[in-house]
Amino acid sequence: MDTYEKAGLLFNANFKEAAGAGMQAYRGDLVLVEGAIADAEGRRKAPEALLKGAVALAEGDKLKMLAGSLDDLSEIETLIGKYKGDFAADGKFVFYVVNVAKPTVASADGVEYLLIPMVDGMVWNELVDELAMEKGDFKGQGAGEKVATLYDTLKSYKPKYEAISLADAIARKTDAKRADRGPV
Repeated sequence: MDTYEKAGLLFNANFKEAAGAGMQAYRGDLVLVEGAIADAEGRRKAPEALLKGAVALAEGDKLKMLAGSLDDLSEIETLIGKYKGDFAADGKFVFYVVNVAKPTVASADGVEYLLIPMVDGMVWNELVDELAMEKGDFKGQGAGEKVATLYDTLKSYKPKYEAISLADAIARKTDAKRADRGPV
């Protein structure tokens, strides 16, 4: 997580903190495509693409868990291209995607990605619901410890969704768009 922070890839961070022995947890957004350089000092404009509501757990320099929301399933290819080198061999990856056709376990290059449709919602809440966890499961824990607890539950989670290739999942994507919210 420190490497991502130094590279400016953590955006709208809720927290980044220790989550047990050698583990770091992060919640916020994760940059997929950086914004253009805005001035001579190298400052950047806002990112062009984000993994929104990211929930990440890293051990050393490897991502043990990464979850978040994508506006378009095609963005997963950008995410994989940018971060796959940091994926732990036993990592768990869950993405809530606006235009995925149905819940799916998609695989590419030996990595499984749990893809779940979500037009509107919060990644953390949806993930806790998906894993059938309750508030009591997190009682007395700090923010980082909660992410580690969620990961421990995710390790043994066996979704009963169709298993297909990531390419097939992308080919099946729908035309759904994220629900915009604004002043009423």
